[in-house]
Amino acid sequence: MEIKQPYFTHEEQQELLRLVKELHDKLGRQLTRQDIDTVHRLIHDGITVAGIFKRDQYGLNPVLRHLRTANALCDSIAPDRTMVIATMIYNLCRGDYLTVDKVRALFGNDIATIVHGLLHIVPLYKKQAAVENENFHKLLLSFAEDVRVILIMTVDRLALMRFINHHPNQKFVHEIASESRYLYAPLAHKLGLYAIKNELEDISLKYLDRKVFDQIANRLQETKEARDRYVQDFIKPIKERLEQEGLKFELKGRTKSINSIWQKMQKQGVDLSGIYDLFAIRIILDTTPKDEKRACWLAYSIVTDIYKANPSRFKDWITIPKSNGYESLHITVYGPDNRWVEVQIRSRRMDETAERGVAAHWRYKGVKSDGDVDKWMNEVREMLEASGREGQMSLMRNMDTNLYNNEVFVFTPKGDLIRLPQGATILDFAFHIHSRVGSTCMGGKVDGKNQKINYRLRSGDTVEIITSNTQTPRLDWLNIAVTSRARNKIKNAINERKARQAQLARETLQRRFKNRKIEPDDATLARVIKRMGYKTSTEFFAAIQDDVIDVNTVVEQYEDLIAKKDETTSRGTAEEFVLQPPTPADERQHNNDDILTIGDDVKGVNYKLARCCNPIFGDRITGFIASDGAIKIHRNDCKNLRHLSQRYPYRIIRTRWTGKAGSQFVATLKVLGRDDIGIVSSITSVINKTDNCLLRSISVQAEGGLFEGVLSVNISDITLLDDLVKKIQGVKGVKQVERM
Repeated sequence: MEIKQPYFTHEEQQELLRLVKELHDKLGRQLTRQDIDTVHRLIHDGITVAGIFKRDQYGLNPVLRHLRTANALCDSIAPDRTMVIATMIYNLCRGDYLTVDKVRALFGNDIATIVHGLLHIVPLYKKQAAVENENFHKLLLSFAEDVRVILIMTVDRLALMRFINHHPNQKFVHEIASESRYLYAPLAHKLGLYAIKNELEDISLKYLDRKVFDQIANRLQETKEARDRYVQDFIKPIKERLEQEGLKFELKGRTKSINSIWQKMQKQGVDLSGIYDLFAIRIILDTTPKDEKRACWLAYSIVTDIYKANPSRFKDWITIPKSNGYESLHITVYGPDNRWVEVQIRSRRMDETAERGVAAHWRYKGVKSDGDVDKWMNEVREMLEASGREGQMSLMRNMDTNLYNNEVFVFTPKGDLIRLPQGATILDFAFHIHSRVGSTCMGGKVDGKNQKINYRLRSGDTVEIITSNTQTPRLDWLNIAVTSRARNKIKNAINERKARQAQLARETLQRRFKNRKIEPDDATLARVIKRMGYKTSTEFFAAIQDDVIDVNTVVEQYEDLIAKKDETTSRGTAEEFVLQPPTPADERQHNNDDILTIGDDVKGVNYKLARCCNPIFGDRITGFIASDGAIKIHRNDCKNLRHLSQRYPYRIIRTRWTGKAGSQFVATLKVLGRDDIGIVSSITSVINKTDNCLLRSISVQAEGGLFEGVLSVNISDITLLDDLVKKIQGVKGVKQVERM
């Protein structure tokens, strides 16, 4: 590949030739002459004619970067024509110079698919704030479309990390290192690319804390020869004893990575010499499932016979495996020169389960991952760890990366990543940010374009909410929002607004009554509400506030009920819960000479007990002559009686009780208290235990931790009623009891 100066420096030209030769050697016959000529022409024209392949803002040469990535792919994944060509050309797909369709025409659909996935993913990294978000992995997978896209991006990061060791822009180096630590190292770990994962973590530590890295690296380098010799000396007697027992096995010895050692030092608060498992030995036994436990315990016995074990560090996951299926014996022994060494003992089957089965390595190391991704990643791992690489990439072509088709991942303008269910709208996004933002949402800008609140979001969208102080939640918003959070917030906001409106309307009505010098009775007002066709008082007052009902009409209806002596019984609101059907005791005609005396000891006059105040034997009472000639008996403290006395004083007649109590009368009590479980049952129990007292009905409303109940009882006289009031006041949670 020859391109004239000044695009390549002399050193870069030398590196270019070396990388091209190495890549050609690794790919062998997979690249045809036509492939080489086409890629060369595209890159040459992209630099010299279209001016596309330019150095980035940090001075990095994209041609060399992609060549380094292509070589690293061949070393760490597999020599694969498709992945290498896609890596070399995807950055040329800008404007009309090179499109995905042109790539498909030149190289086929497979390479075009990978190029499209790379073009889809690369812009995500501009959302810097989102990279450390735990949902970013999921967004990558949902965008990638092909598992090879994820592999290319992971290896590209490794190649970049290797190259920027002496880059002058330290802020850039730190950003790349942080991204690698939080995003790419865990991703490589899940993919089973352990060598890449360890190298990414070590280089990240080197760039982020070079002093610590150098201290550990120098210490390990100083002791490398001695360490290798120590491992061989440690396993030699174990190997001899295992062979003597006739066991077939494989012994592996290793030293932890620099980053892993540093993490242990931080966690345990010790220096390098204090790390228990700086040396780790794994004994993998070749045995049948029937004999594997016996073989493991035999190996355990051999190791602990040779070296003294630390009991506090012993872990038996063979007798009782981990919940994820992991099985192994872990012991830490005191080796030669008073050094701690961790030894893991397991069968070949156990090792396969730990490496490839349900107890995948990242699971028993505590890395969080959901089930579908684990299954998918495990398939990738098995392909990458297969003994032969031929055909691995062809298998990966058909792997489904659409693991999150029930979710969408969208960005805030600052780059924060938000996860929402599929079908979520701008309105859902707004309520996810804050309930106030959602309540005042007018729409939004999606990738700079204005959209309505019902716009359905797609993964990768950047959303900016547009609000207005005049906007309030509406009932039809419930047909737009899909998240339970947004729907609940909308319902709460609508109910709160209705409650505020109802309170304002109630105050308006009370002022109008006061202007007319009327003291309204709740029971009569309830009859007015029912008469005007409203099931609840909230709906009634909302209608007043919305000017559906004129407040003067309400007052006139109220006065009409009083004037016409409407004796129909209010049946309560829809919330009323009737324990028993009412009896006609309060409305029946009385002709008992022992009960009532009217005027100057005149007896035998028909009368009716007023429904508005329900007088009972013992109350101070007054009679009112109705238009039909019947006498209505009111309590002296009845609000309606005062109103009638002012308007019709000539129809008032003095009234008193005479004789003894005996009949049953209706009394209505209003009870206020805490909305505790069982409080209603306690109240009804008190009533049922009271002699000569029968509960007729009860209606209860609860709000804000308080309840208000209206009780209707049959009782014989005022003395018993006063006693009943005292008993109800004694119920735990009851704050107030008053007669209506």
